[in-house]
Formats: sequence, C-alpha cells, structure tokens
Amino acid sequence: MIDIAHHRHLLPPPGCAEIVRAALDVARTARLHELAAVIGGIVARLPESGWPSEQFARRDALVLIFASTGLPYTQIAALRHCDVTADPRIDALRIDTGRGVRTVTSLALAGTGISPRTVYQRWCEVLGHQTQYPSTRMLADALDAVDGTGLGGYDRYFDPAGKQPLSTPIDRWGHTPLAATPLTARAVAGIVRMHLDGRASTHLQSTARSQHPEQIAAPDPVPRVLLDPGYYERGTLARRHAHGLLDDVDSVLADVETRADSLLEALVDFLESETARVPADTVE
Repeated sequence: MIDIAHHRHLLPPPGCAEIVRAALDVARTARLHELAAVIGGIVARLPESGWPSEQFARRDALVLIFASTGLPYTQIAALRHCDVTADPRIDALRIDTGRGVRTVTSLALAGTGISPRTVYQRWCEVLGHQTQYPSTRMLADALDAVDGTGLGGYDRYFDPAGKQPLSTPIDRWGHTPLAATPLTARAVAGIVRMHLDGRASTHLQSTARSQHPEQIAAPDPVPRVLLDPGYYERGTLARRHAHGLLDDVDSVLADVETRADSLLEALVDFLESETARVPADTVE
C-alpha cells in the first residue's frame, strides 16, 4: 500500500529502495557482501599497464564495481555518463539507474584496498582521451608511455553530464566504435562471469608492439617534420566540416539518377512517336 501511494504521487516507491531491500532481505544482503569481497579481490589483480590489457582492465573494473551492488546487467549496460557521480568525501560512487539510487563505497569492497572513485576516474581518463584524441594509436601510446604521464589528467575532457553510454565494446585490437555504442546486457554478463570464473582473457599485446626495438629493422632515416600543437585539432575539424558538406551526397546522386531515368524515358517516347509518323512505304 505504501508503494502504491508513492506511485500515485509520482514518487519512487520506498519498497524498491536498496536500503529497504537490504533491511528486509538479510540473505540477499549477505550474498552481496560476499560478492563485493570477491570482486574487490579480482579488481585488485587486474593489469595496470600494457596495451591493450590496461584498457580492458579499466573498463572491466568499473563494470565489476557496478555488479558488486547487485544491479541487473540490463541496468549496468544502460548507464550513461550522467548516471554516475563520484563522492570524494566518502570515496563512493552514486549510481542513479532511474529506478533508484545505489551507492558503492570502499568499505563495501571488504577492505580490499580498492577505491570505487579511483576505478571510475581511471575509466573516465580513457573516455576523456578518446574525446580529445579519437585515435586508438594515440591511446595505446599514452598507456604505454614510459615517462609516467600515461592518461593522468585526461578525465577533465570527460563530460559528466553527457548522455553517452558509460561502458563501450572493445575489440581484440583495442578499437572502440566510432559512434558511441553501449555494451549489451549479454556482454556485461559475459564480462562479469568470465572474471568470477577466472576465465577472463589476458589480452596479449600484438606482435608488432610487443617486439623489442632492437628486433625491429630500423627504417631509412627521413627528414623530421615539426608540427605545431594544433595540427590534430585542425585536421579533425576539417574532416568534420567535409563530412557535413558531403552529408547530402546520397540524396543528390539519387536525384541525378531519377532525372536521368526521366530523360531516358522521354527520349524513348520521342523516338517511338517519330517512328510512328514515318509512312510505312518509306521504311526499308
């Protein structure tokens, strides 16, 4: 009755609140605490360097953190930038699924030393780098950086109010979709189950990137060209501008084809009418 009364007034039903469910279903709460402890240990063992292992590790760690709260896989797959916020005061993540708000803290991970806020920030750095430099090669170089810079600070390019999907597919070479594409619920389930079962892929580096420099034949020296810092942004803007100019090419070509068909039809009708006007005895 309480849930119905809240629903009539367009308020979230308290019976669906996680704190209420935790108090009423003690067995479920115990299972979630146990799951969070296991997941905390898995996240602590994920790779922190190397390409593309680290990219997969950063995404999978965040997916596992979400799963530790008991969120259904469909809701994890549907999460957007604006649905998750970090609270640095208590080292927690606030997850708004539209059907309620859940919070995951470092205490919930049973003292594994894993910070949910840090896990979230590390994935935001990947998304921020992809926003600023949509290049898989540049992302790989950043993750492989030997000067210690890595992706530090790129989370400032991440839009926390954006509507883009938070978790995205990654192929075996580290490429992500050009257009923002969310993981499916089935993919989320596969990621969680593989890590829980200890069957997660190691995502080994490609042969070309894993070879030592001395094993690769040195190319002929070429003159070094110095490019100013803004060359990449100008090139990206030029490509976007060209894409806008060519956006209606398909419709223009379709119009040309239609007009050509009309002209051909008119020409055939003209030839047939002229043939009909010629006297039969003049036709050899």
